[in-house]
Amino acid sequence: MKFDTPLVRGRLIKRYKRFLADVVLDTGETVTAHCTNSGSMKSCLEDGAEVFLTPVNDPKRKTRFTWEMIRINGNWVGINTSNPNKLVFEAIRNKEIPGLDNYTRVTREVKFDESRLDILAENDYEQCAIEVKNVTLKDGDFATFPDARTERGLKHLHTLIRLKKEGYRAVMVYVIQRMDVTTFAPAADIDPQYATALKQAAENGVEIFPVQARVTPEEIKIERVLSYVFIR
Repeated sequence: MKFDTPLVRGRLIKRYKRFLADVVLDTGETVTAHCTNSGSMKSCLEDGAEVFLTPVNDPKRKTRFTWEMIRINGNWVGINTSNPNKLVFEAIRNKEIPGLDNYTRVTREVKFDESRLDILAENDYEQCAIEVKNVTLKDGDFATFPDARTERGLKHLHTLIRLKKEGYRAVMVYVIQRMDVTTFAPAADIDPQYATALKQAAENGVEIFPVQARVTPEEIKIERVLSYVFIR
């Protein structure tokens, strides 16, 4: 997934009110950027760190920039939660994820009764319901999710379990937007209910794909599918 417009470089001053971040650009101008990540962003926040922003030319927007990534310990971490959906959609359509590379029709934002899932992938013999989550939290060598309690994420797991029982293939894709981890695990210390539900989902046939992506100021590119464990 290549960025449509050149990104703007700066340094993080602070993130506040969950959805806002003040950044001083290389030009010396201080701007407020929109932060799409509503979580705690633990392990990917550092005042003064290098960041990149997307300029937004929309008179209806209060902020003129969207925060895309931050450099932590020499590694880029993608924090824009809207990018993983687009990344996975393109990757499935282009047959770039092993195990999810045999679909001929791919649709975004599909409603299943009370829930809306990110992707429906289809071929002549099966339908695959897919939910995508963004992962930024690092704990040692582990990438973990979530970084804050998530009722919405829990609802999506229950929907996938139900769809699997109804005959769909059901898949959870965790997009890990950082390269300094080797294994995925649920963050049971942060949200034990979600961790339990994820294990139950796997036991009921929901497949787990922790997809690691390399983030640069030019593009976000899927590198590999990581292994996962339920207990660290």
